[in-house]
Amino acid sequence: MAEKEGAIVKKGQEEGLKMAISLLQKFELPLGLLPLANVVEVGYVESTGYMWIAQQKKVEHRFKIISKLVSYDTEVKGYIEKGKIKKLKGVKAKELMLWPPGVGDHC
Repeated sequence: MAEKEGAIVKKGQEEGLKMAISLLQKFELPLGLLPLANVVEVGYVESTGYMWIAQQKKVEHRFKIISKLVSYDTEVKGYIEKGKIKKLKGVKAKELMLWPPGVGDHC
């Protein structure tokens, strides 16, 4: 794949995890933003900002603060830059609607 040409690639949980954390810190992104369990491979192309994380299986994570369930595919990829990841693929978010008791009961 041309997007991965010239990439720095780390394989396995330990090395992949180190690289993923390093990228998130370098680009000032929160450490909990991407799945970092059962990592198979992490890659980064410095000239374009293209990065990917391959993991053994799909992962779901609930972000309690924002009430969202996020599903991460076996490969998450996009273009990383300061404070954001553009053209992110392999991530789906579902909003969890919580309706407080008593609100709207008298409509």
